[in-house]
Amino acid sequence: MKKILFAASEGVPFIKTGGLADVVGSLPKCFNKDEYDVRVILPKYICISDEWKEKMSYMTHFYMDLAWRSQYVGILEAEYDGVKYYFIDNEFYFAGPRPYGNIYEDIEKFAFFSKAVLSALPIIGFQPDVIHCHDWQTGLIPVFLKADFHENEFFRNMKSIMTIHNLKFQGAWDIRTVRDITGLPAYYFTSDKLEAYGDANYLKGGIVYADAVTTVSNTYAEEIKTPFYGERLEGLMQARANALTGIVNGIDYDVFNPATDPAIPAKYDARTFRKEKIKNKRALQKKLGLEQDDKKFMIGIISRLTDQKGFDLIAYMMDEMCQLDVQFVVLGTGEERYENMFRHFAWKYKDKVSANIYYNEDMSHQVYAACDAFLMPSLFEPCGLSQLMSLRYGTIPIVRETGGLKDTVEPYNEYENTGTGFSFANYNAHEMLRTVQYAMDVFYNRKREWNKLVDRAMAADFSWTVSAKEYEKLYDGLIL
Repeated sequence: MKKILFAASEGVPFIKTGGLADVVGSLPKCFNKDEYDVRVILPKYICISDEWKEKMSYMTHFYMDLAWRSQYVGILEAEYDGVKYYFIDNEFYFAGPRPYGNIYEDIEKFAFFSKAVLSALPIIGFQPDVIHCHDWQTGLIPVFLKADFHENEFFRNMKSIMTIHNLKFQGAWDIRTVRDITGLPAYYFTSDKLEAYGDANYLKGGIVYADAVTTVSNTYAEEIKTPFYGERLEGLMQARANALTGIVNGIDYDVFNPATDPAIPAKYDARTFRKEKIKNKRALQKKLGLEQDDKKFMIGIISRLTDQKGFDLIAYMMDEMCQLDVQFVVLGTGEERYENMFRHFAWKYKDKVSANIYYNEDMSHQVYAACDAFLMPSLFEPCGLSQLMSLRYGTIPIVRETGGLKDTVEPYNEYENTGTGFSFANYNAHEMLRTVQYAMDVFYNRKREWNKLVDRAMAADFSWTVSAKEYEKLYDGLIL
């Protein structure tokens, strides 16, 4: 039996701030259980809801040296969906209303977490062949594994994988503080190891010391070797190219299933969407006070409202798009200027634009089910999950060809009758507008072609089982 430990800062259903939690919560249960024993370790944040805390049982506790301090480490366990979860408990580090706070606090918090993960393993009696680390918060695990733990027989053959979900977030802080927190000697803080641009960089440490590096789509794995996408680490990504693979994310096909989804008013599947999907549009138009018209081309946007997601393009073109025969439903929070921009357009075009500046999981399912198309003009997108969800619900994605969007949305070709969505190549507002107009033209004037697009979208398979097989190959290559 091959033993794998996922280490991450969040995971569904216990704690979630973004797509990372979906990956950590959905992927482990998709491995072949006869061959792989996959477990997950997370911080036990005080802000985890009581409903989940009550399912955890205390295992043990011990004290651990972190540089010159001695720290309490509690370990709890829980089982969910057939997967065993461990939780590292320390109220000093994991207090607060949110998992992440000020970066300088997070730097110490995740140094503690990384060392506690390794220190806990002999005590709980789980000896993984591979520790699969996710994002900068676990970047020190491969470093500690090679630095402090390798002398110990228990850890000698343990391998580590570093998965980059978004290279933009690296966990960088000044070297003196990080040395003081971690107790790592000066030897580790050179430009070929943890140092980057004068700071200590957790993600860089993980990438340098891990036995394999993955990211969440093939295209993004290539893009991050270039200056535009490399976030100042493109040289390192080129240097580690032989250890770097892109494995596209999936989504949980049990949770995101229009045939059984309890959050949507009318259930449908690939056979019944022509009759049933429209009922979701009617319900959403009514709920949001939009003009009730079956024929209106309804575009959904569910996102963090940030520059990364291409909202400057939308801001530039929104007045023009609202002259078209279209409705927009926006769901999400983020930068104030984009929140206010959508509020402004919802006020200006009240029967065409609905701005829902909050986030709610049920509401997101209703938007995926109701809309005809889904707009995602990202500047960069390591993988993206929203386009996978919209494909699953037969809502046609309109995306920019970058990262995972390029890998998962096949552009419509009217001559060959292929494709699952619409895409444009350049980060250009007019190109986005033309692509939206092209999608509308097919929707309004070639309904049969549109329905075939929906057929192909709903037939695409981006379930986790596909990705799990790729990860299994990667684990096998390291363990042998």
